[in-house]
Amino acid sequence: YEECMSIPLFIAAAVAEIAGCFAFFAWWRGAASTLWLVPGLLSLVAFAWLLALAPVDAAGRAYAAYGGIYIAAALVWLWTAEGIRPDRYDVLGAAICMIGAGVILFSPRGA
Repeated sequence: YEECMSIPLFIAAAVAEIAGCFAFFAWWRGAASTLWLVPGLLSLVAFAWLLALAPVDAAGRAYAAYGGIYIAAALVWLWTAEGIRPDRYDVLGAAICMIGAGVILFSPRGA
């Protein structure tokens, strides 16, 4: 049950991380106002806080499982925020990563 509770936290953390990094990207590469850095930094703080809330037994395991969800979320961002539709290789790669995240997150652990 606790592993299932991690998934919404990982999704929220991914959105916060991507939004924060995108704000920095928009400022640095897109010539957006430096004011973009304020919500970007707040979003990155929210990302770290959300990821720390995940009920996983070890930080490294949380980060590894989160990685697969982050990759899928980044492709959703690519499509919805940047207007670039992921190709079949993007989707295949994300599916492989999600399977890996599932193995890490839902495998039975010894006592």
